[in-house]
Amino acid sequence: MSTYFTVWHYSALVIGFIIFILTVILAFQEKRPNVRNSIIISSILVNMMLAFIILMALDKYTKKAAVYNLSNYRLLQTEEIVFTGIVKNVGNYTIGKVELEIKLVNKGHATGNVKGANFYKPSGFSDMFNNSSKDYQPQTLIKTPIIAEDLKAGESRRFRVAFDYPPYFRGVTQFTRIFSH
Repeated sequence: MSTYFTVWHYSALVIGFIIFILTVILAFQEKRPNVRNSIIISSILVNMMLAFIILMALDKYTKKAAVYNLSNYRLLQTEEIVFTGIVKNVGNYTIGKVELEIKLVNKGHATGNVKGANFYKPSGFSDMFNNSSKDYQPQTLIKTPIIAEDLKAGESRRFRVAFDYPPYFRGVTQFTRIFSH
């Protein structure tokens, strides 16, 4: 079952299709074929652009989710970080999937604990002449796991996400965002 479209999505698509049909009917009243074709092509392009913008705006207002009790802990044996919490659909429509973007930023660079080679990632050309890519250590880690699928209105679910934690990180700042589709 596809949960992407709501009643509002279908309504917007129907209205857009009616406007497109009316534009094509008016275009066929034009005697010159060049102008008629230009009107039809312009109408197609404008309707596609408007449909994309309107569907994205409808997604923002119809598919709302919230994360509660978000916490994390590290498993030192496996060098992993685990995020747990509860995701809840606070909107009135079913959400197809909910993603949690987790961004970990190493605070070591702010205190001067990292070398300049950690920030420089050599290109393929310079990598041919020296093998310094092994010194490169990214200072930001971004993961976007799916934490829930087919979440009904008002429903909540527990989630647990685990991924590798870079051992060279010292004092981490974390940022989280939620995406509903």
